[in-house]
Amino acid sequence: MTNAILELQKAERKAAVLFQEIEKRNIIRAGATEKQINKEIFQLADELLDIKKYWHKRIVRAGENTLYPYDENPPNLEVVEDDIVFIDFGPILEDWEADYGRTYVLGHDPYKQKLAADSEKLWHIVNNYYRKNPSVTGAHLYEYCKQLAINNGWEFGGPIAGHLIGHFPHENLESEVKSNYIHPDNDKPMNEKDGKGNVRHWIIEIHLIDTSKKIGSFFEQLAGF
Repeated sequence: MTNAILELQKAERKAAVLFQEIEKRNIIRAGATEKQINKEIFQLADELLDIKKYWHKRIVRAGENTLYPYDENPPNLEVVEDDIVFIDFGPILEDWEADYGRTYVLGHDPYKQKLAADSEKLWHIVNNYYRKNPSVTGAHLYEYCKQLAINNGWEFGGPIAGHLIGHFPHENLESEVKSNYIHPDNDKPMNEKDGKGNVRHWIIEIHLIDTSKKIGSFFEQLAGF
């Protein structure tokens, strides 16, 4: 494995530790607002792993806000009993980026539990497909994600299904540069090297939604492994 892969995996393992502590400490709870939870996670990350920088905005979304993709900025909601919540954090650890997203269900609603579980299940299906087809284009993989969501009874909520990840700062993720994203307009093979001849590394993200029930789920992490 290249040094970049090892460093990215190391950063992701630390992000996973942070998320485990979030669960242990019951930070995601009814009665707290999204902003309050976001602030508590930020403080925990600093205390636990000395994480002070993030390469993208930190996201905590509950209830109806779980329908919204990354670029949206919905109003701050309070988490309620039996809610569904997802978090998406991109910490920088020793100058390497991680991007980690998970969904949590408060209570025992089986439909919400299935929605949350399916975002993880479908992520692994997509990742396995990508591993077997490394030269797939971003557009093709996006369509694969979208159709997979539909086949499993959901809608695909994201305008993208992932993006580049790397040493901070990695390639500028300007929205108009579609080759940096798993996007319907990205016709480049995902295993194409960057302008300096380096292997590019990807995050796959799965955002499932049910617009009729106004809920969604989210799962993301480093792809290819």
